[in-house]
Amino acid sequence: MKPSEQPKAEILQIRLSPSEKAGIAQAAAVAGISLSSWVRERLRLAAIRDLEGAGLRVPFVDELPLGKGNV
Repeated sequence: MKPSEQPKAEILQIRLSPSEKAGIAQAAAVAGISLSSWVRERLRLAAIRDLEGAGLRVPFVDELPLGKGNV
């Protein structure tokens, strides 16, 4: 099962100021997606950037097999 197909069962709670939440909700609305999807997408991108920048494997991204012709 691909990471994107795995059921989402974990919950992450964060505290925000009312203005932060309003701004994030507005950004999600502009993007045309739910607040939860917007936050998850942005956190995933930040985690990928930070982990790859540190030379670490990203646990929720499948590794691509490199073979002949894939360079």
